[in-house]
Amino acid sequence: MTDWSPATYLKFEDERTRPAVDLLARVPLAAAARVVDVGCGPGNSTELLAARYPGANILGFDNSPAMLEEARRRLPTVRFEPADAATWIPEPQTDLVFANATYQWIADHFAQLPRVLAALRPGAVLAVQMPDNVNQTTHRLMREVALTGPWAGTLTAASRQPLPPPRAYYEALQPHAARIDVWHTIYNHVLADASSIVEFVRSTGLRPFLDPLGEGDRAAFLAAYTAKVAAAYPPMTDGKVMLGFSRLFMVAQR
Repeated sequence: MTDWSPATYLKFEDERTRPAVDLLARVPLAAAARVVDVGCGPGNSTELLAARYPGANILGFDNSPAMLEEARRRLPTVRFEPADAATWIPEPQTDLVFANATYQWIADHFAQLPRVLAALRPGAVLAVQMPDNVNQTTHRLMREVALTGPWAGTLTAASRQPLPPPRAYYEALQPHAARIDVWHTIYNHVLADASSIVEFVRSTGLRPFLDPLGEGDRAAFLAAYTAKVAAAYPPMTDGKVMLGFSRLFMVAQR
């Protein structure tokens, strides 16, 4: 895929940061000396970690140069480096590995997460949040549009796969954990209109569908998708729309 757009991502900064706030609230560490933000993006989640653990050595990493540039601008005193979450393993002295909306992009994350947890020392924490929305309306409509039009052959494998159920994650992490907390939250985001829903998912879930297309096909895909979203999310009495967004959380302590 092409590089991420921090500006598009941050148009909905409050909605995207709220799960990170909720995830961090369940981390059972009063203090932490070494913290890593996996897939730090533009630094919005890293900022929360720096506020929670002001004395910690914090590392944020991402595979997007644009996101790293924005993160460094936002938090010039924090260390940000390029790295790939698909293969990265923490140093044993790490106290907290925090990953907000990162591992869902890694096809092998179900095997990678136990490896990350197993590398930590006793008492350290792995905290992960992933969107669990592949089967929700926004993403179902992406696949419907992908199956029509001249782009159908190009986009046959564009979508992410659904996440395994919570029990599967529990059982995968349990051999390496003293305690595990797994839960779902559905956020009901009130947005201006159907176009805002499209803009919300454009910087994340829509990217695998849009990136392979040329400019003309991309515009046609967006127009067809927006029409379907408008039909599926009718305005409420105040003219706004409500986007339900399911996310899976897990906090595992070594």
